[in-house]
Amino acid sequence: MSNDPRVIIDESPMGAFQIVAIGITILLNALDGFDVLAISFAAPGIAEEWGIDRAQLGIVLSMELIGMAVGSLFLGGVADRAGRRPTILGCLAVMATGMLLCTIAHNIIVLCILRFGTGLGIGGLLAATNAVTAEYANKKRRSLAVSLMAIGYPVGAVIGGSIAAVLLNYYNWRVVFLFGGVVSAVMIPIVLWRLPESIAFLVQKRPAHALERINATLARMRHPLASALPDVTVEEKTHHISDIFRPGLRHITIALTTAYFLHVATFYFILKWIPKIVVDMGFVASSAAGVLVWANVGGAIGGAVFGAFAGWIGLRRLTIVVLVMSTIMVTVFGHTGPSLSQLALISGIAGFFTNAGIVGLYALLAQSFPTHVRATGTGFAIGIGRGGSALSPIIAGFLFEGGLGLPVVATIMACGSILGVLALLTLSIRDRRAVTSP
Repeated sequence: MSNDPRVIIDESPMGAFQIVAIGITILLNALDGFDVLAISFAAPGIAEEWGIDRAQLGIVLSMELIGMAVGSLFLGGVADRAGRRPTILGCLAVMATGMLLCTIAHNIIVLCILRFGTGLGIGGLLAATNAVTAEYANKKRRSLAVSLMAIGYPVGAVIGGSIAAVLLNYYNWRVVFLFGGVVSAVMIPIVLWRLPESIAFLVQKRPAHALERINATLARMRHPLASALPDVTVEEKTHHISDIFRPGLRHITIALTTAYFLHVATFYFILKWIPKIVVDMGFVASSAAGVLVWANVGGAIGGAVFGAFAGWIGLRRLTIVVLVMSTIMVTVFGHTGPSLSQLALISGIAGFFTNAGIVGLYALLAQSFPTHVRATGTGFAIGIGRGGSALSPIIAGFLFEGGLGLPVVATIMACGSILGVLALLTLSIRDRRAVTSP
């Protein structure tokens, strides 16, 4: 076996330490899932307490997503320069603080500022977590590991949503943010305990005592130790975070970023507007939260099924299939009548395909960028892509206020996924090989 620690990880079976590390990244993404949707669970109560209309509510729903875009763009680069672990810890601190402060917000302006700040932490966490997951997994299980990390998002929404549904029966909307802030804070010591800096990052950056830190982690993984750091290649000496726009990566960066931007516009229409739509049909807020939970149950199942079949069908091909189905099912949701059971069923199926599409795009991002720009490339795609998520609730809000009914609005918002398919189809043959290799 090679003396290169990265090759040791690639070629060795995954042990308990790596499995636990991947489990922590799933928990981190689950926390993202709950934190992002906290405002959706709270939206009906906010609208009632402060008397705001749908257009104003759409802006509130988007503020965290705008923060996520900014956080992903700038903090992804920080993760590639300063490290995955310190970036994750810093983002968790920002998230916990932002969520807890939301409990004392007294007007829409303060709440928007706090949700933007919370989004900064979530955006940076997404970029760093996607990178560290790919770097802790071996070559054989890398796509599966990233897929499992990605399904943490709907799992967090399901568990958190179930808790929120119960809490909303007894308390007002602020309790949702209190719960999220406490859980975010609890994750900080867990990361300190069981998620050391990734070996791939240490090899690339070579900080002081890098070899000792690498071997300490390899020992915890029960893998062979490295006697020396591998030689630095010419490419590694001249690397820069702007490499995501060099000829070999530029088209992949643009195509995947565009596809992500378009698909998340559809994805977040469902996630952000389900509670308000269901309440407007005459159901109570707790029932609305329950429908959103079913959307995320479907999302979790969809992500798991995607991870199981991606290696067999092909990552890019399967992503295209689920994006087409996402378009169809979001449109069907818009034509579903005021039946709670039907809404839950269709939301679950729509969640299955919309989240499977997110999982596919995350896996493509993790495979497409080398170590030194993995968090930067992921952060760029997520950051720009979050523009689609930020615009989605605003666009839907203004469409509703303009007098369009749910069937028309849902059909319009569903088109993001099919446009994402067109972006993936622009990949050249060479690009396809880069993003579909095992």
